[in-house]
Amino acid sequence: MRIFAIGDIHGGLKALVQLLNKLQIKEEDHLIFMGDYVDGWSESAQVVQFLIELSEKFECIFIKGNHDVWCEEWLRDGDVNKVWYMHGGKETMESYEGFNDAQKAKHLAFFENLKMFHLDEENRLFLHAGFTSMHGVEKEVFKTTLYFDRTLWEMALTMDKRIEKNSELYPKRLTHYKEIYIGHTPTINYKRYEPMNAINVWNIDTGAAFFGPLSAINIDTKEVFQSDVVKDLYPDEMGRNRS
Repeated sequence: MRIFAIGDIHGGLKALVQLLNKLQIKEEDHLIFMGDYVDGWSESAQVVQFLIELSEKFECIFIKGNHDVWCEEWLRDGDVNKVWYMHGGKETMESYEGFNDAQKAKHLAFFENLKMFHLDEENRLFLHAGFTSMHGVEKEVFKTTLYFDRTLWEMALTMDKRIEKNSELYPKRLTHYKEIYIGHTPTINYKRYEPMNAINVWNIDTGAAFFGPLSAINIDTKEVFQSDVVKDLYPDEMGRNRS
């Protein structure tokens, strides 16, 4: 059995299909999606539909991202978050043209059932963004932190590697888990186009919403698989590069 963590898709269905073809997934494989399935490229609704159908054939775990929360709110009660609208929400709403009420209801159920985090049998944690509680993700008071926080990643990036794990200076957040897998903060912000590792944190968001590829990583072997740069698959679109 192989386990893949897959980064933020942001409406790039073409990239997702291309990536899965490269993975050559088998029935026994597990796919863990890190959130942000929508907002960016023009096929957000189509991505959600594809993932629903994919989960009927393969073992999939879907984590909730901040963009998914906004889309969920819109599907539930028509609420259009102004920040969401400016950061891909407009394109997501347009992608739902042609979807009937029953289909939208099924997509709403998909969003409502997304996991805030996943902890596997080997104590590897998967979540969209981060957490701040020194006692671990289950003790996080403000659940929005799990899909908005960037401090976990920033801390891991800047941490002095000379600090030993049993030291009083070692961040308590990092001691609870063997590895932590996140998305949310594009690695292209650091001029890196592959998943990045800092201490025991792995960032799988390689900027598919902007001018990076969509990425997956085999969490056991650390082999990386990538689509083409997503903007090249949608040459007539801006994605989120305008924001």
